[in-house]
Amino acid sequence: MRTYLGHLAVERGLAANTLSSYRRDLRRYALVQDGRGRASIDQITEDDVRAFLVGLREGDADHPPLSAGSAARALVAVRGLHRFAVREGLAPGDPAHDVKPPTPPRRLPKAISLDEVERLLAVAAGPAEGDAGAARGLRDRALLELLYGSGARISEAVGLDVDDLDLAEGFARVAGKGGKARIVPIGDYARQAVEGYLVRARPGLAAAGRGVPALFLNARGGRLSRQGAWMVLRAAADRAGLSEVSPHTLRHSFATHLLDGGADVRVVQELLGHASVTTTQVYTLVTVQLLREVYATSHPRARS
Repeated sequence: MRTYLGHLAVERGLAANTLSSYRRDLRRYALVQDGRGRASIDQITEDDVRAFLVGLREGDADHPPLSAGSAARALVAVRGLHRFAVREGLAPGDPAHDVKPPTPPRRLPKAISLDEVERLLAVAAGPAEGDAGAARGLRDRALLELLYGSGARISEAVGLDVDDLDLAEGFARVAGKGGKARIVPIGDYARQAVEGYLVRARPGLAAAGRGVPALFLNARGGRLSRQGAWMVLRAAADRAGLSEVSPHTLRHSFATHLLDGGADVRVVQELLGHASVTTTQVYTLVTVQLLREVYATSHPRARS
C-alpha cells in the first residue's frame, strides 16, 4: 500500500487532500482484509472486495454507514490499488475489476441567487476592529469576491501566490486538482477588491510573518488555510442571514449564473477546470429547473 501511495504522489501528482483520503480508505481496507485472514494482496478475492463494500454501506462499531458516494470513493482507491498490484506483478489478477460502485442519488448543486450573493459580499468585510480588523475585513472581501468572480475552488484560492495574479489583464493562474494549472478571468469587482487588499491590508498582515508569497494571509502573516477561509465564509453568511452556505456554494453559484446568462457549457467547463463536460452538465439541470419554476409562476396557462 505504501508503494502505491508513493506512486500516486510522485507519478500521478495527486493533491495532498486526495492522498489523505486514499490513505484513510486503504488503511481501512487493509484492516478488513487482515481480519478475513488475507495476509497478502494476492490472496484477496472478489468476494472479499464485495464484503468490504457491503461493510462500508452498513457500518460497524467503529465506523458509521457511508453514503453511496463515499463508499464509491473508497472503492475507487481499492480498485486503483489492485490495478497497480497487477501491473507491478504483485498479484496474478484483479479481484476488484468486476465490483461496481453503488450509484449515488443525483443531487443538484447548491447555488444561491444573485441577490443573496450580493448580500453575502456586502457584509463580507464585517465590522472593523482597529487596523487589524480593517485589514482582515479587506482580505475577507477580496477572498469572497475572488471565489465568486473566478469560480475557483476554495483550496485553489488559498493556494494562490501574489505572482499568480495579473490584475492589469484581469487573470489569475490557479493550480487545480492533480496540480493541473489553468487561467481564470477575474471580474472588475474582484479585481478592485483584491487591489484594495494588496495595497491597504496585505502589507500589514505580512509584517507579522516571514515574507511568504501567499496572496491571502492569516493574522500571523502565514498562508490562510482552507479552514480559515471556510470560517471567513461562514461568518459572512451568518451576518447575511444565509444558511447552508458551504465552501463550494460560490463556485456552484458562479457556474449556475453563467449558464443562466447564456454561457456555453464547454466554456464553463474550462473555467471550472472540469476534466469532463459531463461533470459540468449537472449545472444545466439547475437552469432547466429555474426555467420550469419561472414558467409555472408566470405563464397564464401553466397551471389549471
